[in-house]
Formats: sequence, C-alpha cells, structure tokens
Amino acid sequence: MKLIIQIPCYNEAETLEIALNGLPKQIDGIDTIEYLIINDGSKDNTVEVAKNWGVHHIVNFKRNKGLAKGFMAGIDEALRQGADIVVNTDADDQYCGADIEKIVRPILDGKADIVIGARPIDETEHFSPLKKKLQHFGSWVVRKASNTDIPDAPSGFRAYSREAALQLNVVNEYTYTLEQIVQAGRNKIAIMSVPIRTNAELRPSRLFSSMFGYVKKSMLTIIRSYVMYKPLQFFMILGSVPVIAGIILGIRFLIRFIMGNGGGNIQSLILVSLLITIGVMMWVIGILADTIAANRKIMQDVQMRVRRMDYELEELHKGVKEKEHE
Repeated sequence: MKLIIQIPCYNEAETLEIALNGLPKQIDGIDTIEYLIINDGSKDNTVEVAKNWGVHHIVNFKRNKGLAKGFMAGIDEALRQGADIVVNTDADDQYCGADIEKIVRPILDGKADIVIGARPIDETEHFSPLKKKLQHFGSWVVRKASNTDIPDAPSGFRAYSREAALQLNVVNEYTYTLEQIVQAGRNKIAIMSVPIRTNAELRPSRLFSSMFGYVKKSMLTIIRSYVMYKPLQFFMILGSVPVIAGIILGIRFLIRFIMGNGGGNIQSLILVSLLITIGVMMWVIGILADTIAANRKIMQDVQMRVRRMDYELEELHKGVKEKEHE
C-alpha cells in the first residue's frame, strides 16, 4: 500500500520545511510513504527547499496556474507514481501532519474513498467571527447541494483512494474543494469527514484578497457545480418561479374579468403569457442540460477507464525497466 502526500506550493520557501517536518514517516497499514510538491510558478527557492528536504516528486509549472490546476496536476503525478492513497495538505502548515493517519484510516478500513478533515472552526483563533459564520454557512450550502454531511467544505486536508482519484474532474479554476464535494455526493462516491487539529497561523491565506471576493467566488462555484450535476432539478425550480407568478396573475385577471372589471387589463394577459413562456423555456433548457449531463457522465466513465489503462501501462513499463536493470 503506497501513500503519496502532495503539497501545492506558490512561494512557500519560508513555511514549506516546517510543513514537511510535520508529515508522518510511517503509518500502520501503509508500506511506503512518498512526498510530492506542485511548484505553481514560485519565484522564490521553494523547489530548492523541497529538494534539500528530500521530497520524492516535484511537478513544475513555469507560471502560476492556480490552486485547482495545481491540485489536479499533483493527483495525476501521484497516480502515475503508483499511489494507492493520495493525501493533499497545505504548505503553510495549517493542518496537523500527524492527523494524516486519521484521514487515511477510513480508506484503509474500506469505509470511504474520500475523507475530508474537519477543522475546529469555532475554536480557531485566527478566524474572525465573520469568517467563522461564513465558513459554517458555506458548508451548509454545499451539504444541501451535494447531499452529503461534510461539516467543513473548504478544508483542503483530504485523502483519496486510487479509485476516487481516478474519477476526479475539476473544471473550476479558483479552487477544487467545493466542486469536489458536490461531484462526489452527486456521483455517489463514498465520502466522509473526520475531526482534525490545526496549527497556529504562519501567514495569511492567499486564496482570496477579500471576504466579499471569497463569498462571491464560492457561491458561483457551488451554483455552477450544482447545475453541472443536477441541471434538470435546477432549471425546473428556476422555471417554476415565472410559471407560478404567471398563473397567479392569470387567476387574478380571470377573477376581475368574471366580476366585470377585466376591461383595459390586456397588459396583464401579455405579462402572463410572457412569464409562462419564460418558465417553459427554462424547463426545456433543463431537459437539454440533463441530456448533456448524461453524455458527460458517459465521457467521465470513459476518461476514468483511459486513465486507469494509462497508469497501469506506465507501471508495467517501470516494472520491465527495473527487471532489465537487475
């Protein structure tokens, strides 16, 4: 059983070694532990720090591509290196490295394919009261959208089985955390959460420049993910609003007409027709989007099979080369 711990990095030379020192060297049930960093266009000596520490694998980007693309590049490399479990953590030492055993244990025991570490948000001193409330609210919205019970949706401290990692797809360029939960919940992937500890803050978060920007991007990500995985339900609900409003106005017009007060209210009939037409169009869009979503699921299944074949062939080639050297 091989575990690869990956760390996305962008100018993390000052904190990377601290985070690496806290990572476990052995875990019961794991035969091999290797370490991987994703250098997301760092301009400092992040790579040198990683090499001097003894990191096994380094993925390099020439320019900054963002957290989501860095995360997926790390997953791809970890799978190519034969990882049975992939753990993602941060370079700023936010998460307690010793708790990696907690998040891989449910996978080793066959209870889950994705495990997310739930931070003690209310007890975290460097979180402002507003941020705590927003974290709870955002996680609640994700739970509703994904049909899961994950209490800390933005947490980046996660473990993935090989099977779950093969199915991952992230289209958002901002962050992978929220979209993945919606994707896992709607695709019926076994996902669960375990409580973890956090360390003292070494530097401010770089993921967002303002609280408003964070909320805006997070909500857009949640809505987009929900539309991708439940388009029919989304557009049916959206289209029902103008249809119901049109029916109410139509009933109002009929009542006034029966009572002899319908004259001169032709504009009400026009508005009723317009609202119902808009609602029906929304429903039609939902049916078309649902058809596209069905095709996307087929494509994802094909992609997963191609990925599996690709990684298995690569492992086979490595095994042949090793035998030739012997």
